[in-house]
Amino acid sequence: MLYTSTKPTIYLAFSVPKVKVPLVVSDTSSGALSFIDLSDKMNIEEKIQLIEKGTLEVIDTEELKEVLKKDQPIAYTGYEPSGKIHLGHAVTVQKLKQLQKLGFKIKILLADYHAFLNGKGTVEEIAETAEYNKKCFQALGLDETTEYVLGSSFQLEGDYTDKVYQLATMTTLKRARRSMDQVSRADDNPKVASVIYPIMQTVDMAALEVDVALGGMEQRKIQMLARENLEKIGEKVPVCIHTPLLHGIDGDAKMSSSKGNYIAVDDSVEEITKKIKKSFCPQGEVEGNPMIEIAETFVFPNQDTLLIKRPEKFGGDIELTHDELIKEFGEGNLHPMDLKNGIKDFLIEFFAPVREYMEEN
Repeated sequence: MLYTSTKPTIYLAFSVPKVKVPLVVSDTSSGALSFIDLSDKMNIEEKIQLIEKGTLEVIDTEELKEVLKKDQPIAYTGYEPSGKIHLGHAVTVQKLKQLQKLGFKIKILLADYHAFLNGKGTVEEIAETAEYNKKCFQALGLDETTEYVLGSSFQLEGDYTDKVYQLATMTTLKRARRSMDQVSRADDNPKVASVIYPIMQTVDMAALEVDVALGGMEQRKIQMLARENLEKIGEKVPVCIHTPLLHGIDGDAKMSSSKGNYIAVDDSVEEITKKIKKSFCPQGEVEGNPMIEIAETFVFPNQDTLLIKRPEKFGGDIELTHDELIKEFGEGNLHPMDLKNGIKDFLIEFFAPVREYMEEN
């Protein structure tokens, strides 16, 4: 990882046949993170290898090959405007940026009606949060060709509601509720809104004419519902790409703004330091350790080693590759506080362009 003294220049080296090019750079004009165009540098097989890297599944690869033959395929992710943009969101944003530089048109759905249906605030509060979220996505480096779409801008149109009604006749209550297991808040007395939500999300994919739907694994059941039903109403079935979910920094199964167990992409240096210091990081445990996950998701895709600064009396500074980190921490040779300090220093520097962009815009 190469840095200047003020604005970091960040390179992502990835392994595909005969290809190794810098992918991530900082935009010195805006302060935001940005990517180098790869659309003409790679063949379809190489693009697929890159797309699959860091994902849990692509459904399915043969369909993706056909999508990549298009001049400008469309990829989308929907985000509920419901709080801070954090590392969990940044996982999908990293993949969207990658797709953008592989020639995809990126559409971000700011799903205001979905947020309202999911009990995330008043219409006015959600609208304000949507503007903040958009600015965060821009700060994270999605370029000026990115299209930001409010759900409320098209979800009341006649053609849209007609498709919602069609799908409502095909979808059982049990299936709709099951698809929301990891998306909605736990409720012993669920509202009708919870079964409208996945049907609307399915129609969103048709309305936005998407070729690829990208989301975390919590979206999988809804996206599988979409793949099954869109064809029944004469609509295109998108390829679905699923990325891992990050554990909360408290060790909870999912990082969430509503639970407060997150690192926001625009957190201050002081906030990052405080949150990492208090974070869950059991000694010797690799699985489910949020510090290890952050290293695997953000550190090593962007640089070869993690620098851990230590006083000489504790062994001095060390740099560890991914395999070395897993081995040393798993065997109990690396103290949790040392790992936390390395992660903290990385995050502070990695997201410095985001903080700068947010302050200036």
